[in-house]
Amino acid sequence: MAATVSCIPTRSTAFIALLFSLFTSGSATDQVPLLMWSNGSLPPPLAPPTAGHITSSEQLSAYFTSAFGPGPHTLLLFLQDKLSKDDFTAFGDVFGNRQDSAFKHLEAAVQSSSSSVTFPALRWSDSSSVPALLQETLGVSPLLVDVDSLPHLDISASANNLLLISLPYCTSVKKPCKEVLQENDETIGNVLSIMTSKDVPYTAIYTGLQPSRVIKEPSTVNQPAGRVLLQTVENDVKPPIMFNNTGTPCIMLWAQNISVSFSPSKWIDLSAQTPLLDGSMCNATNSLLVLGYSAGISLRLSMSQRFYPVSARNWFTLDTVELRMNGSTASFVGNRSIYAPVEYSFHCQSVTSLRDALLVQDSLDFNVSDWNLNFVDFQIQGFGLSNKTNFSYASDCAGFFTAGIWMGLVSSLLMLLIFVYGLHMIMQVNTMDRFDDPKGPSISVPQTE
Repeated sequence: MAATVSCIPTRSTAFIALLFSLFTSGSATDQVPLLMWSNGSLPPPLAPPTAGHITSSEQLSAYFTSAFGPGPHTLLLFLQDKLSKDDFTAFGDVFGNRQDSAFKHLEAAVQSSSSSVTFPALRWSDSSSVPALLQETLGVSPLLVDVDSLPHLDISASANNLLLISLPYCTSVKKPCKEVLQENDETIGNVLSIMTSKDVPYTAIYTGLQPSRVIKEPSTVNQPAGRVLLQTVENDVKPPIMFNNTGTPCIMLWAQNISVSFSPSKWIDLSAQTPLLDGSMCNATNSLLVLGYSAGISLRLSMSQRFYPVSARNWFTLDTVELRMNGSTASFVGNRSIYAPVEYSFHCQSVTSLRDALLVQDSLDFNVSDWNLNFVDFQIQGFGLSNKTNFSYASDCAGFFTAGIWMGLVSSLLMLLIFVYGLHMIMQVNTMDRFDDPKGPSISVPQTE
C-alpha cells in the first residue's frame, strides 16, 4: 500500500505534476485513473507509485477507509462513462502550453484545493467498484444529482453524503470528444461553485466507469516460436444475459449497448456492468426479466405470449419496459412493435424511446418525463428456449421494403412514366398529306360585276 497514491505538493504545479504521474505510470491492462481533491483535508500523502504499478481494489478500499474515518463526510463523485489517461494527453493542458484545454475547471479545482491525491492506474474489472467501495465506506447509498437539482438539495454537514454526478463520454453522444469533455468540465465547475456557495466541506473524486481506450496485452502462452504471418486475434464477445428457472434457461437478452438518461443529454452506460437478476420469473405465458444495476438503477422487461388464430401460431410481445431509480418509475410500452413468433427471438439494431421510437413512454409522473432508454443491437427471447444456450432464429425489425428501396421504386416509376409519355407524344406526330407549291401558278379568281 506504500506505493499506490501520489500526492501533489504545491498548488502552482499541482495539476501538471498530477498529470505527469498519470502519464509516466503506463500499463497495457484495463485501467482507469482516479483524481481526488478536497477543500478540507485528506490523510498524509503516501509514496509515489513505482513505474507500471496498478492499484488493486483492495488497496483502494484500504485508502478509502483511512481517508473517510469517523465523522461526517460529503463526497462528490464525478463518474464519467469512460476515462483513460489518453484523454488527458489528447485534450488536457499537460505542460501549460495549450490554451484550449478541456479540463480548465478541473485544473483550477486541483490547484486551489488544500490537498489532492491521484491513483494513476486502477485495475478495472467491474465498473461499479468505485461507487460500491464508497457506499460501503460511508454507509450511505449514492444520490444521483445534476446541476439543476443540486441548488435545491438540502445537504446536512453533520451526516455522510455521497452525491453522484454522471458525466457522458463521446461514444454515447454524437459530439466530438473534446466538446463533450469541455461540457463535462463546465458541469464540474458549476457543481463546485454550488457547493462553495452552500459552505459545505467536501471531497471530490473524478474517475470513469470503464477505460475509454482498452489495450489488450497479447498472451505469449502456447504461442508458436518464429515468424507468424497474417496472425489474427479473436475479439472477445460478451455472453448474453441469461435467466435460468430451476436450472433451465428461459430468458435471454443481449445488447451491444444499454444506456439510460434521467435528464436531457446526460446518458449512463450500463452495458459494462453485470446486472443482478433478482425478481426475474418466467412461465408458459409470461416472462419478466429484472436487471439490477448500481446506484439503485433497475430495468424490468415484461413479455407475454398468446395464440393468434389468423396466423395459426403463438407470438410473443415485449409489452413494457420499466426504468426505476430511487423509488421513481418510468414505464415504456412496446406499442406491439416488438414481437416475434414464440419459437423465434426478436432482434433490432436500435430500440429506443427517442427518434423513431419503438418504446413509447406511458408514465403519468411529470418528474420522469425526461427519462429515456436506448438499446443498440438489441436481441431478446423470452419463450421457446427449451434448454438452449443460444438464441433461436431471429425475427428482425427491419422491413423488406426499406426507405432506400421505396425511393428507388418511386424514382424508377416516375422515369418510366416520363418515357411512356414522351413515346406516346412521338407516336402521335403525323405528316401533312397536302402541300402548297410556291413555284406554281397562282390561283386567280375572276371578278364578276
